[in-house]
Amino acid sequence: MGLLETIRALPDQSGVYQYFDLNGRLLYVGKAKSLKNRVKSYFSFTPALAPDPRLSQRIAKMIGEANSLEYIIVANESDALILENSLIKQLKPKYNILLRDDKTYPYIYIDLSLDFPRFEITRKVITGKKIRYFGPFASGARDILNAIYELFALVQKKSCIKEKHKCVFYQINRCLAPCENLIASEEYMQMINEAIRLINNKDRLAKLLEEKMFNLAQNERFEEAAILRDRIQSITASTIASSVDLATNENFDCLSVAELGEDAVAVRLFVREGKMISSSHQSFRFSQGYDLDEAYERAFVGFYNQDMPITATTIYVCDEFAEKETITAWLERRFNKKFEIVVPKIGTKKALVDLARRNAEEHIKNSAQKDDLLSSLKALLGFENLPIRIEGFDNSHMMGSAPVGAMIVYEQDKFIKSDYKHFNLEATNEYDQMREMLTRRVEKFSENPPPDCWVIDGGETLRTLAKDILASVGVTIDLVAISKEKLDSKAHRAKGAAKDILYANGEAFRLLPNDRRLMFFQNIRDESHRFAIGFHRKQKQKSDLKLTLLENRGVGTASVKRLINVFGSFEAIEAATFDEIKAATNIKIAKALKPDESS
Repeated sequence: MGLLETIRALPDQSGVYQYFDLNGRLLYVGKAKSLKNRVKSYFSFTPALAPDPRLSQRIAKMIGEANSLEYIIVANESDALILENSLIKQLKPKYNILLRDDKTYPYIYIDLSLDFPRFEITRKVITGKKIRYFGPFASGARDILNAIYELFALVQKKSCIKEKHKCVFYQINRCLAPCENLIASEEYMQMINEAIRLINNKDRLAKLLEEKMFNLAQNERFEEAAILRDRIQSITASTIASSVDLATNENFDCLSVAELGEDAVAVRLFVREGKMISSSHQSFRFSQGYDLDEAYERAFVGFYNQDMPITATTIYVCDEFAEKETITAWLERRFNKKFEIVVPKIGTKKALVDLARRNAEEHIKNSAQKDDLLSSLKALLGFENLPIRIEGFDNSHMMGSAPVGAMIVYEQDKFIKSDYKHFNLEATNEYDQMREMLTRRVEKFSENPPPDCWVIDGGETLRTLAKDILASVGVTIDLVAISKEKLDSKAHRAKGAAKDILYANGEAFRLLPNDRRLMFFQNIRDESHRFAIGFHRKQKQKSDLKLTLLENRGVGTASVKRLINVFGSFEAIEAATFDEIKAATNIKIAKALKPDESS
């Protein structure tokens, strides 16, 4: 069915629509309360099908490239909003504004229904009628929590009350032993209330920590003082300086968006009980033009699409945006609370959203200073986007044994080791091992969205493989392969004269050894290689140990290889029955491995 026929057949229902170009590449994902009305608004139908002249330059360009349209019907506009966001994160359409980071932030909470409650950290909603939340905290939550337990002799561990006897925390004056009723609940709650006041007043909390730090230093307990010094720095790091005096106990968020070049940032300020407790920011990227309405939509969904406690239902924003009513309805449906999104014109709220915007602009400027190299890489290799978040892949094996793969992550000048992944592989050659690893990564895009760029340890053949795998799921991201040039038909890393070659967009790039663009990708390749080799050694040691155990039971090397070929792993050999092993080898081996079944 052609584009015009698809448009004419659109239903008057809520849903998500996707535009594709002549080559089947996804151009844009959008949502609609009425698919029929929304999609038709993109076009002029006379004298021929063409982009509506009222469209923005970005959307008009997209429509000019559109060759086909697909759509998905959903129950309502709120569901469409979530599906749209999910598809954009997974598929990275060319003309959508893409959210770079989509993080959850921790809260400190306490269950006040308990006689002797304690503070804990959560990123999700905790069930209970008397749960009180503090936050969210973009940084410093753990240090705030540790500071509270440093300053107050509260129940230090979950298990303390259950133990029913004094422990080491009582002996070092860090707990008053409510487990043995040495402190009344009323007295304990006085400490809790004071701790709550400090959580809501980070300046006062930091001051008390400083006093304790100086006392430790005067007593030459320098290591303990240094710990408190670092804790103080962490607690105060997320605070945005503001001269705005709220003089109220209100709870609300402020959200503002700013853009410069091909970057945009949304900053969110958290005001709780009249105090600005923390802030967070999200980065966007766009290569085909900026859209303020879409940026606000992406920011709201990114910030509020988590299963998180809601401690403020009024949100002040710097700008009017087209989807304000849709977002408000979605928030109310999602959290079952009444929400209000307001654009303040005067007063303290206006000063705060302006403050959020200035901080967003500052984030962009700081980011732009770091992005000079990335911009150079984009221009050199013909990337569509800045490679802000990069995943690097390598695999390792020894003569086909213990094949493993490794994925490392690089983002904003550092390796994100918490996001690294290992893969135990089945394939016996490097090409199929890379295919297996990348396919498994693609299958996780719905849980862990794709990055801006993949770096493959290999040549053009493996780069083309990666491109085909991505195309099979409709995802387009920038790709680079890096390999040694061939010397004597070999490309060993040990050959110092061999130079690295970059492959991107079907071209080979031979840069000077001291070119920082080459060294950037070498650094990523070397880290993925290090991570793969380290994991391979661990797996090989496990494999060698299992091999030795089999050999000690009278199974020769040739028989072990046959068993591995048949069953696939040592674990499968152990799980096999006497008859299965006998069929694979002989009765002697079966008796050696399954003596209890041989009778």
